[in-house]
Amino acid sequence: MPTKPPRICSCGKITPANVLCLCERRRKAETDKRRPSAHDRGYDSHWKQARRAFLDKHPSCAMCGKPAVVVDHKTPHRGDKAKFWDKTNWQSLCAHHHNSTKQSQERKQ
Repeated sequence: MPTKPPRICSCGKITPANVLCLCERRRKAETDKRRPSAHDRGYDSHWKQARRAFLDKHPSCAMCGKPAVVVDHKTPHRGDKAKFWDKTNWQSLCAHHHNSTKQSQERKQ
């Protein structure tokens, strides 16, 4: 079975694929300290109800058609409550596409 080759971290160290370098872990930890909780970002019981209703109406991933488990904001809301609750900005995604494809698209924006 083929394996991914090692990669070079931004600090210059060679690290195994899919493993965070120590500097990357520190950076992530610092970012996580500053980030508000999910509840503070609007993902509360009202969101859970709306998410469940949306997934019931749109059960397939918008990218591949597999069963969806995530309601994603097509355009990041960045704390804007109007964008957050705009259902035309929502799409159903499978975990794979939400956690990989969509995240890499958002990093480019």
